[in-house]
Amino acid sequence: MDLQTYLANKEQRKTQGPVYRELCDACVQPSFSCYCEHVKEFDPGMDVVILIHPIEMKRRIATGRMSYLVLKNSFLIRGQDYSKDPEVNELLNDPTRHCVMLYPGKTSANLSEMSLSEKSALVPQGKRLTLFVIDGTWATAVKTIRQSVNLQNIPRVCFSPDKPSNFRVRKQPKHFCYSTIEAIHQTIELVGESLGFDVSSRQHDDLIYVFDKMVERQIECAKSGEAKPRHLRYSRDLKRKLGLTGKVF
Repeated sequence: MDLQTYLANKEQRKTQGPVYRELCDACVQPSFSCYCEHVKEFDPGMDVVILIHPIEMKRRIATGRMSYLVLKNSFLIRGQDYSKDPEVNELLNDPTRHCVMLYPGKTSANLSEMSLSEKSALVPQGKRLTLFVIDGTWATAVKTIRQSVNLQNIPRVCFSPDKPSNFRVRKQPKHFCYSTIEAIHQTIELVGESLGFDVSSRQHDDLIYVFDKMVERQIECAKSGEAKPRHLRYSRDLKRKLGLTGKVF
């Protein structure tokens, strides 16, 4: 093969390479499934700190990121061991804040079983409730708590789910295991009135609205994919056989 033919073949291979979809900078979704137009920001009367696991950060369907986009004054902090995380420690040591962790367990105060006065007593007068939420699998959440010494003594709250999760595009351990965004919505539903947030306005339903739009769009994409001829469908097994690596595109 002469040099001219080699260079011509090289240029041809460049044009035949895989074309990756451009992702939205905010929601990290390709343009056809970007949900940013459905995002409506609101202040829930408390600050929410979303501790997102590195594995979850890589997922395009990460409801912790979605919650961060909807909630004003929220924080999205990536990590697993937050013991020495400067941003987390600054929030924990802020004297104007009362920090609690949304985490189920025997020592957690169940918001579903508390009266309005009991919920009001959770937050000292003059302090801003700051809710820490771990965004990840149950296994990574347990590991985060075990490794993060600074998170272990934060008061914990939980709730009793009153209906199954609507996260139909991602497998949940149990029907009543909520996604991060559903859990935050339910917490606002239960504790919002005690914080001065107008729950009757249903403004916090904006969380579920954008979540449902994302779920519906993912289901539509899955159905359209099934309608394609088998050889044109995306296949992880086929990708592995061909030796291709990288993110799904």
